[in-house]
Amino acid sequence: MIHLTINDTPVEVPEGTMVLRAAEKLGITIPTLCDHPDLTPYGGCRLCLVEVKGARGMMASCALPVTEGMTVNTESEALFKARREILEFLLFAYYDSGYQDGQKGETQFMHWVRHFGLDPVTSQSPSPRYPVNSDPNPVVWVDLNKCILCNRCIRACEEVQGRFVWGLTKRGFDSQISAGANTDMLSARCETCGACVAYCPTGALDNKPSMGAGKPDTLVRTTCAYCGVGCQFDLNIKDDRIIRVTSSPDAPVNGNHLCVKGRYGYDYVDHADRLLKPRVRRYLLDGRAKDEIRATIGGHQADQRGGWDWVETDWDTALSLTARRLDEIRSSSGPDSIGVLTSAKCTNEENFLMSKLARQVIGTNNIDHCARL
Repeated sequence: MIHLTINDTPVEVPEGTMVLRAAEKLGITIPTLCDHPDLTPYGGCRLCLVEVKGARGMMASCALPVTEGMTVNTESEALFKARREILEFLLFAYYDSGYQDGQKGETQFMHWVRHFGLDPVTSQSPSPRYPVNSDPNPVVWVDLNKCILCNRCIRACEEVQGRFVWGLTKRGFDSQISAGANTDMLSARCETCGACVAYCPTGALDNKPSMGAGKPDTLVRTTCAYCGVGCQFDLNIKDDRIIRVTSSPDAPVNGNHLCVKGRYGYDYVDHADRLLKPRVRRYLLDGRAKDEIRATIGGHQADQRGGWDWVETDWDTALSLTARRLDEIRSSSGPDSIGVLTSAKCTNEENFLMSKLARQVIGTNNIDHCARL
């Protein structure tokens, strides 16, 4: 353990801890843009500058390991001036055309711009340098005019998703993030997981399906229904409809990480074709046999007439009918005449119970799983 002092307060942290993390342990907030706890330290934006006793000049706390007896100061007039000037330099190449007004809320970048008393409208670049919505990706919105080269998208793609889609091209003032060898995201083998969007602090990368949707009325923490991993995220609800999904760093299984289905595949919830109640064939509710219906009406015409159509019912009725038919088939044709197909949208525990039902209740090994995502 290393002992140091930050703002006249002693703190003890493990060796290898960065000064920024040590300050967070004391509840001290140091402004930063390029840093994120999930990503390797980068030290690019320099907004997290601190003063260290005995050191020449200010130092970036996100990439500065603690040392025994270190004395750190995180607030001073000189630090305030330096951080404000850094934000002025970043705004010099930043341009917001206003299309995101009323979107998710204040970005991390805009939070610090306003915190240090800067006017983003008068301080930003007078004109854009890049086209807005510059990539044909169906779900990721790209506006390089808002990019401050913090490299969080690059590191998130590499370290969280492991795809290595984003990179840095050109030099100096012309430097920009680029997909692959200066191609589009999908051609660079992007999986459209949205990790780059989740870690972007400026809105240069955003969720294309949510553009123009505005701010949510409420957030609802829930578990993804696409597989049994158990990823959690926040549904952004507005007017009783989902307008976007945002990942959360405190989700116990996945943190900020989500796949393309979890982050963008939420439209099925409000889809017009979604079944809201169980349905059964009418002839089952009438107590008639399937062969009786077909004999009465004749062949495939039964699908459209008298008893073969689907009827909404309650769960108790649907489950009772299902149990009765399974029992009849098992008794007349044996347990191996029944096959069980479970779902990737169930939890692992639910699929385990279906395995128990097939093998121990029905008595068959005819069970499969559709988790071929």
